[in-house]
Amino acid sequence: MTITTRKAALGGFAMFGVIALLAACAPAPTDSGSGSNDSASDFLPCIVSDFGGFDDKSFNQSSYDGITAASKELGVEFKQAESTTEDQYASNVSSMVDQGCNFILTVGFALANATRDAAQDNPDVDFAIIDSAISNDDFSPLTLDNVKPVLYDTAQAAFLAGYLAAGTTKTGIVGTYGGLQFPSVTIFMDGFVDGVAYHNEQKGTSVTVTGWDKEAQTGTFAGSFDDISAGKTISQNLINSGVDIILPVAGPLFQGTAQAINDSGKDVAIIGVDSDLFETTPEFGGLYLTSVMKQMADAAKQIIVDAAGGDFSSDPYVGTLENEGVLLAPLHDFESKVDPALVTEIDTIKAAIISGDIVVTSDATPK
Repeated sequence: MTITTRKAALGGFAMFGVIALLAACAPAPTDSGSGSNDSASDFLPCIVSDFGGFDDKSFNQSSYDGITAASKELGVEFKQAESTTEDQYASNVSSMVDQGCNFILTVGFALANATRDAAQDNPDVDFAIIDSAISNDDFSPLTLDNVKPVLYDTAQAAFLAGYLAAGTTKTGIVGTYGGLQFPSVTIFMDGFVDGVAYHNEQKGTSVTVTGWDKEAQTGTFAGSFDDISAGKTISQNLINSGVDIILPVAGPLFQGTAQAINDSGKDVAIIGVDSDLFETTPEFGGLYLTSVMKQMADAAKQIIVDAAGGDFSSDPYVGTLENEGVLLAPLHDFESKVDPALVTEIDTIKAAIISGDIVVTSDATPK
């Protein structure tokens, strides 16, 4: 990963990388308004989760919220298949096809092959897949007319979170870990590490990140997205090493992180991912510094509404800071604890990323 700065958005910052070309992507879905759609009366949208399930308080739940909102707006029912194991993906997608779904939303990188295979076998059914593109068996890119990738350049928002963490830490050590080493996971970690590095560059600090080496692309992973005890153990180790801000990119495993913090009795904060954890899991509200959000519900809703109206497009949607597909959640309980000058700096950096004056790149940046 490299970060390129073309102008001194904060004054006097140095070049430390080369500009990477960002892939062209479709614009944010446009708002279609509200109300039922008579022409959609025979439209049947469906959704398939990964094994995290629809109550994961993360991307499955956000996607489910999106199809729920779309169905309400359209005045139609929807069907769902909740996966509990990886070997259910193909059969769950097939079951949605067999039940007459016109549109199927699959959630997560792990469903890419199941989505591809079903789409190739059923060209009259439209698909969208959250957090992944599709590829051939040799991993070469594949484009299908009936599959829309829904992707997020979360490195941009995670960069802001890294800068915030570096400006907030008291110990000078922040940490991160992932569930599994998927591109949709490591892109958060890449941006976070680069944001910390940028703060060090600008402020002369020496904040370190434990849990992810962006150059080597190696780090700490729980091995799943459902083993909350693994998240707790990893977090205990991070806390014991002096980490006082943790970014868990592991779905519901952040709950294990919260448990570890509460057990430690130490002043440690969490940066959430995907959703605003302060809103989705308020029982740990006092621990959340912020969250790196992907506006999956909004994108899923609009893509489904568009498909119902005959406006389905296979062009990838890529959420960015510019189209508000990714963003930082409010500071909530930490608002009074964070220096207002730091907040202003983050706003300036955000504007510089949007304008292209700062380019944040990752090996996992949507292509």
